[in-house]
Amino acid sequence: MRDLELLKRLVARYSPSGREASAVREFVRFARARGYRGRTDAAGNGIAEIGRGRPTILFLGHIDTVAGPRPVVLRRGRLHGRGAVDAKGPLAAALIAGTGFTGPGTFRIVASVEEEVDSRGARHLARGAAPDALIVGEPSGWDGVTVAYKGIVRLEATFRQPRAHGSAPEPTAADRAVRWASGLPSLASRHAGESPFRSLTAKVVDLRCGAEEDPEVAAVTVELRLPPGLSTSTVLRELRAEGSGAPRPRLRLLARAEAVEVPRNEPAAVALCSAIRSEGGVPTLWRRGGSSDLNVVAPVWGIGGVAYGPGDARLDHTDRESLAIDELQRAARILRRAVEGLAGRLTPPRSAAAP
Repeated sequence: MRDLELLKRLVARYSPSGREASAVREFVRFARARGYRGRTDAAGNGIAEIGRGRPTILFLGHIDTVAGPRPVVLRRGRLHGRGAVDAKGPLAAALIAGTGFTGPGTFRIVASVEEEVDSRGARHLARGAAPDALIVGEPSGWDGVTVAYKGIVRLEATFRQPRAHGSAPEPTAADRAVRWASGLPSLASRHAGESPFRSLTAKVVDLRCGAEEDPEVAAVTVELRLPPGLSTSTVLRELRAEGSGAPRPRLRLLARAEAVEVPRNEPAAVALCSAIRSEGGVPTLWRRGGSSDLNVVAPVWGIGGVAYGPGDARLDHTDRESLAIDELQRAARILRRAVEGLAGRLTPPRSAAAP
């Protein structure tokens, strides 16, 4: 099965963030074998294009994964392995979908790098021209379309002070870090909405202490997920206020992206929902608590966009990550219909295109 071989070989190339080169080469090789023009860009993204001219329909997937290799095993019609769902499955579906695309316009597939860290590949891409339509490759299930993602602020607060005896009355650097982080629930409660998606959430994701060092150093990394309507600037301003006591922490911003949400009549959403119905499905519109490359490129380009791809997002980053081959093929058929529909809808009438 050619489709299975494509997914299997992509998943077999272990590609944690920062180490994607081998998987990108595999992606480009497969793209060329299927009739695409394949290349890499200055950021290391893999790019596959088919067709010519406008409209340009971009499928932006990511080829990096979280760390932790898993055995690549085909069992009972499912391919198990790191990246099968997040997000090499969606990339494979896009390559299958665009094979033989004859236009009008250009179908471009990008396998971006370092999405799991800071979306370096997408940020590089955002400096170029905007496409006419955007689909981001993330697992939504074959019959789902993601129309919204929460924003993100991830930062590290570092506390540093002269070392003191454990019996001293002054708080340690670790004490200060813990107290600072304990203010996060209060911050979240000030921005509580009617649902988890409409609310600010905050988590401590890392805590490191050097109590035996001189000076003492404690660093706490926090991750906040922002609902639409709450800007990263507002959250950063309130976080800085949490450290108003002496000594103030040194804050280092690790990741920042605004929330995105598009209406139901977004062209890519309409095209995908129509294609899902043609496959006998009832479309589900998802609003995700995480973030994706959509948060990075859509605000810069000033366009809407959605996310789509085969797979169960609940398996992201887990040791149970796997994708059913029949779902991969079904999603590819849906993507093909959606891309063809978008290409026809976005192409101006011949009379309007004439000078």
